[in-house]
Amino acid sequence: MSSATTSTSQAAEGSPFDAAIFGTLLAVGIVVLLGRKQRVSGCLKANWPCLIYFGYCLLSVLWSDFPDLAFKRWIKAIGDLVMVLIIATDADPEAAVGSLISRVGMILMPVSILLIRYYENLGRGYDPDGVVMNTGVTTNKNELGVITLVLSLGAVWRLLSVLFGKRQPNRSRMLLVRGTMVAFGVAVLAMADSATSVACFVLGTVLLLATYSPMLNRRPRAVHILVVMMLLLGGLLKLLGGQEGVVHALGRNSNLTDRTAIWAAVLPVASNPLLGAGFESFWVGPRLDKVYSNLSKYMHINEAHNGYIEVYLNLGWIGVFLVVMILISGYRGVVSAFKRYPAFAGLMLAYVAAAAVYSISEAGFRMLDPMWMFLLLAVVCSHRMASSRASGIVKSGFVQKQRGAQMLTSQETASSG
Repeated sequence: MSSATTSTSQAAEGSPFDAAIFGTLLAVGIVVLLGRKQRVSGCLKANWPCLIYFGYCLLSVLWSDFPDLAFKRWIKAIGDLVMVLIIATDADPEAAVGSLISRVGMILMPVSILLIRYYENLGRGYDPDGVVMNTGVTTNKNELGVITLVLSLGAVWRLLSVLFGKRQPNRSRMLLVRGTMVAFGVAVLAMADSATSVACFVLGTVLLLATYSPMLNRRPRAVHILVVMMLLLGGLLKLLGGQEGVVHALGRNSNLTDRTAIWAAVLPVASNPLLGAGFESFWVGPRLDKVYSNLSKYMHINEAHNGYIEVYLNLGWIGVFLVVMILISGYRGVVSAFKRYPAFAGLMLAYVAAAAVYSISEAGFRMLDPMWMFLLLAVVCSHRMASSRASGIVKSGFVQKQRGAQMLTSQETASSG
């Protein structure tokens, strides 16, 4: 309901109401993490690329043209990591992720359908060209698409866990509930009409289905073969249909809905290729006038519609290198986690792959972006699951058996005494 930010002063002031909410959530999150010092310490040590990235983001405040604004945004960005650590340091991270997906998904996706179908003034909007778009609980179809993407991948993962786990209690009810959630996700993705989110959903679903193949269960490192095969498949599609053919198949034009024009307009404005403009500082100040003057038609944009270019503009080549390191770290963590938790590692792999592909046409590595948060979640969780023996993870469904064994041992000790 708020108006678009059009000036540097408005961006610096921000919304006091939003600041209060974010500040409260951040403070409560830190309090929670203080009670889990040992787990948090282990997670941070295992995820040193993330620490270096956030440390470099803080350092970049020094050369930002708007250091106060950059520092405020850095504090808000830390909130993403705090919330991810709360989930990753849970006694059972797998169950925590499942609860997060179910509770959030069962609210946002049905409500989005409700708003789009029956409350058009809330569930629909217009793009810059005046074309009607479905926005649901968000203010933009791409935002609706990425939220539905991350939740739908989780819904598919939970459905597959029931389909391939026939001994679970209340299996029929769980199939109905989780199947309904997947149906909601597919429906909202179709309504959002976000080609990037649809493509990433298909990619992630294929990876999740492959997780249950016997080859991956027996040989976790076969995930390398799977990833290479998908890259080769993408190259084959490009050779057979050409770039235009693939893009048109997704319902878009050959210039990716003006994204190539945006990329051509923003790259010449980057003044410091190595260090960037400073954390979240590029889209503030006189640079906007230069960007708009480079566009053939007026567009009120505040992102490069490419995650890698977005990082380059704000943090330079050093920032791009650190983001790539995070992706590589997440991939290595997923491969290691396959040895003990193949199904959950499959979901984490789907998020890492989706983030890498999604950011080709959307700014997926920005603070508060769902794709960025779920990438961090995948990276941190995969490393903790890979070292579960050392970090004290309780495996799902194993707590009662462990407690029963401990009670039995105590009784035997008492009787022998």
